[in-house]
Amino acid sequence: MANFANGKIQAFAGPTELGAPDDLEEVILDFINGANKTLDMAVQELDSKPIAQAILDARCRGVRVRLVMEQDYLARRELPPIPPPPSIPPDDDDLPLTVNREILRALLLYAVDVKADFNPKIFHQKFIIRDKSKKETRAVLTGSTNFTHTGTHKNLNHIVIFHDKSICKAYQAEFDEIRSGTFGALNPRHWDKPKTFNIEGVPVRILFAPDDAPELEIIKQMLKCNSRLDFAIFTFSGSSGIDDAMTILRAAGRELRGVFDPGQGRMWWAASHWLHDKGIAVYLPREVEGFGKLHHKLMVIDEAIVIGGSMNYTAPANEYNDENIFVIGNPYDLPEGKGGPVDHDACAEIARYFRGEIERMIDTSDLYQTG
Repeated sequence: MANFANGKIQAFAGPTELGAPDDLEEVILDFINGANKTLDMAVQELDSKPIAQAILDARCRGVRVRLVMEQDYLARRELPPIPPPPSIPPDDDDLPLTVNREILRALLLYAVDVKADFNPKIFHQKFIIRDKSKKETRAVLTGSTNFTHTGTHKNLNHIVIFHDKSICKAYQAEFDEIRSGTFGALNPRHWDKPKTFNIEGVPVRILFAPDDAPELEIIKQMLKCNSRLDFAIFTFSGSSGIDDAMTILRAAGRELRGVFDPGQGRMWWAASHWLHDKGIAVYLPREVEGFGKLHHKLMVIDEAIVIGGSMNYTAPANEYNDENIFVIGNPYDLPEGKGGPVDHDACAEIARYFRGEIERMIDTSDLYQTG
């Protein structure tokens, strides 16, 4: 764990099994165990039995728990054969996603308010709002980590926890909108533009896809780059405008390098091919024992800006899926009430932390080669 902004921003990178500093499952467990009144959770998938048990334990001590999940992980893709009555349908213990459904049954048994999305695209959120009205324990947990055994123990991921009332309100508004039954591109657009909050001198912006067009925000932040941009991305396709911004920055003399998931990065549609051709150093992690995926959605710009969250750099993520990103830091002096005053040393400290994790992954990777 790394603490910033007087402990109001906490950053984690995992898993420890792959040399990262943090046990991400333990981070999520500690966050849930710290709840006293409420937990509002928006997660793509939940198959971690320890995390599910922590939710049940919270419910048993009187915490109100509301949960929204991607329905694709809860329902069978094909209906089982209809047996002649009065036979009982065959047991499904050997079918995929059985653990997800077992956890769902347990949550419903303990009166957890569970809803599933019906967005034909992907409900891709990964956040928890804890104790929204209790100052001492109020916080938001977000990042790239799915609440699964694979997500916390085999995939390279990050988590950030914000201990801030305004950040909680931003995520709460999104959660309430999702829970009302609208998802993805069906969501009504927020009339209020995303704001820049200030956490102990660190500007923070929270954006949601598709309402807030976060790809445009990412490109806007990239254009502030003066010397160096580092990234670690799971899926990065040519349908994203971010790759064009990267090639422009490289042509302007900025240093760019990053690491892709090896499976995604070798796909014919992946941005790795032409980024490499434009002189951007692209790396793919070595697939050692225990390695699942590089699942980050992470960018570091100079020693000033960090962008993370759930959103891959693809057109569907920006236009259709339910996603969130956070932007931490700013190279400029901002006025009070508009994200300032800015503590640039604090912004640089956060940027160095995440850049260090990207560098650690690059050290265990190979340079991308064409052909």
